[in-house]
Amino acid sequence: MTKKIFSSIMLTAACVLLASMITTVGFLRDYFGGIEESGLREELGIAAVGVEDDGMDYLAALPDGQRRFTWIAADGSVIYDTKADADSMENHSEREEVKAAFETGAGEIVRYSNTLMQKTMYAARRLDDGTVLRVSVSTATVGALLLGVTQPMLAVLAAALILSAILAKHISRRVVAPLNELDLEHPLDDSNAAYEELAPVLGRINRQRSQINSQLRELRRRTDEFAQVTGSMREGLVLLNEQGYILSMNPAARNIFAVEGDCAGKDFLTVDRSCDMSAAVRSAMESGHGRLHERHGGRIYQVDVSRIDSDGAAIGTVILVFDVTEQESAEQMRREFTANVSHELKTPMTGIIGYADLLRSMQPDPEEQREAAGAIFHEAQRLEALSGKLLQLMGLGEHAPQLVPVQLDSVFAEARRAVAPALSGCILTMQSNGLTVQGDADLLCDLVINLVTNAAKASTPGSAIAVCAELADGSIRLTVQDHGQGIPADKLARVVEPFYMVDKSRSRNEGGAGLGLSICNEIAKLHGSTLEIVSEVGKGTDISFTVSLADNSAESEDFEDEI
Repeated sequence: MTKKIFSSIMLTAACVLLASMITTVGFLRDYFGGIEESGLREELGIAAVGVEDDGMDYLAALPDGQRRFTWIAADGSVIYDTKADADSMENHSEREEVKAAFETGAGEIVRYSNTLMQKTMYAARRLDDGTVLRVSVSTATVGALLLGVTQPMLAVLAAALILSAILAKHISRRVVAPLNELDLEHPLDDSNAAYEELAPVLGRINRQRSQINSQLRELRRRTDEFAQVTGSMREGLVLLNEQGYILSMNPAARNIFAVEGDCAGKDFLTVDRSCDMSAAVRSAMESGHGRLHERHGGRIYQVDVSRIDSDGAAIGTVILVFDVTEQESAEQMRREFTANVSHELKTPMTGIIGYADLLRSMQPDPEEQREAAGAIFHEAQRLEALSGKLLQLMGLGEHAPQLVPVQLDSVFAEARRAVAPALSGCILTMQSNGLTVQGDADLLCDLVINLVTNAAKASTPGSAIAVCAELADGSIRLTVQDHGQGIPADKLARVVEPFYMVDKSRSRNEGGAGLGLSICNEIAKLHGSTLEIVSEVGKGTDISFTVSLADNSAESEDFEDEI
């Protein structure tokens, strides 16, 4: 603004000065030209009287000056001229001023010379003897005058422009200074009253500032809400602009993609360089949606990419990342469970169908019939046992158990009677310490039976199997310990999976299906615990779990027996 004010003042000053000088020159020229014409007429009158009295002698006696007198005869020939030889001059009868003098008695004319930049004024008068006396004088034109005063004019113009520049700079600073000192944070403050003309502008600024502040507050509120919502999300959320640069990434997404600090403004390729992710983002920009599965940190994630549109144009993409590890694992377990169930059911059914076909297609002797019937009976028992365990495993998750105070003495006694035929010479000890737990008596009994049966299968005859209950941190810890063959360390994590068997050939021979520990683990979960397995190959296995202590638990005599 200062430059504009300065330039305007300088231009105005130059134009005014130049116009003033041209006007002055023109005015002076017209003024002195009028005086010159009046003087020329007076001199012509005096000279006419002199020529009539003294003739050529008067003209010859005139001093040499700017005036030129020419005496012209009635036929137009020049009698005498004060500046030139009369004999060499042409006839003047056709000259306009001379012709007018012959006809009317007087004549005047002005002639211009563009080459010499001069004008010549002529005045002629007819004398009493019929001759004409003409006087002329040459003066400079306006252009000549301007050329003549160019140098002084330039000097004056330069001085005036310098003075104008100083004044313009000072004035522009004084004009702009109050504008630079305006307090736009408080437009209506009294300190902004330097120029009344600014009042409407300051009023509009104040209204716009209030509107902007309101919009900023609303934007900050929404930003805070967005940050709180996205910050508490378990799913990863990433916002990208149309060029693929990160606008926002919530903490869950930073954790999934292993990003430290704020990465806003970075290319998303620096976060995830996978071709599948780039293809999903491109697909979302083109078709509106993209999807893929990725692995990060041992977890499986489903990534949904959606395009963001505004006014009919794509302005970016939003990426949602869901942890589907449990779902994928559950689906994998479901497929394995289905396959294992089919396989386990098929094995005894194959035996039953084979022996039944044998009985149907031939006439075996009574001994062979008994063997075939025994085999069918054995396979039917395996099928019944497997079906029962499957039903038990599936039924555990359908109904919540009724947890009531249960005395471990009665649970251990029932379990001892049930496992007695399966001990195969092993020595079983049970120590309840008279404790009472909060649980389901039938489920706890099944759990102990399964653990003791598994321990007997893994032990050699004469080995010791111990079941013990003891207080531990306000709960009761039940442990089943054997000294059998043990479980390899690399298989400990999978032994509670349905149908998983450490030694499949041995389990098949013993009629196992790999469901016992799965059932035990589910029962433990229903009591708020899980199986904890500690084992060493060749030395045995300890399997324990915890249950809550009943409020009315009381000490009683130890229950201990041996078989």
